Amino acid sequence: MQNYQIANRAQIGVVIPSTNTGVEYDLQKFHLDGVTWHPSRFWIELRNWADEVETSGDDSNTVFERFLEIMRGEIPIALRNVISAKVSHIMLGMSAETFWGGVEGSVRFEEGIREHIGDLGLTTGAEAVKQALECFGARRISVITPYPPVGDANVRQYFEELGYEVEQVVGLDRPSATAIAETRIDEVLAAVRRADGDNVDAIVQAGTNLSTLDLFPTLEHVLEKPLLPINVATVWHALRACGIDDKVTGRGRLMEEF
Repeated sequence: MQNYQIANRAQIGVVIPSTNTGVEYDLQKFHLDGVTWHPSRFWIELRNWADEVETSGDDSNTVFERFLEIMRGEIPIALRNVISAKVSHIMLGMSAETFWGGVEGSVRFEEGIREHIGDLGLTTGAEAVKQALECFGARRISVITPYPPVGDANVRQYFEELGYEVEQVVGLDRPSATAIAETRIDEVLAAVRRADGDNVDAIVQAGTNLSTLDLFPTLEHVLEKPLLPINVATVWHALRACGIDDKVTGRGRLMEEF
């Protein structure tokens, strides 16, 4: 009797913070035969960053960097758990850490992840967006983030070190990890208006808990330029890395054209 395998094309392990709901929401919009997504959460203590600023006396940048340091210690556990499912690829469903420290910091972060996953393929937010921008030939970009100013500075550093002209980094400075997913549609639209301009070739959205999949594919037609949600970029990168070239209509130009 022939063995029956549900995921006969790819089983993709997705590593996300425990506070994140945006990644799974977006993944549920991608139904591809023979492909399964397997989220694995790493623990993030539920904290309101604004409250911690008040109680600790530290500024928001310091509190956010402390949040990222906690993440670094928890990620290996989530990797261990999802690898046990014999996944064929690892996709990271967090983005701030992948931009941190510019290009050199991003490379170091990837190297640290690869120590835990061996020969498995790896998708990170920073690398996925880099390759997506190359597809469109964009040189002048703006970025929307949910981060405090220190996160915005690291995003700007990463893209400028790659040679991009960064016109705007619009930081929404959300007060907590879960508050990112609670960002209102009008706030996202206002951020897009601030980020856009005649001299902007493409707009990137960082922050995986900020889902813009329901908005950006339509806005691409309105603004007549690529708008790249980081979750779509990582899905695209992971699929292509697994040899899956399916074009998906209605999920943005990246998935439709490349």
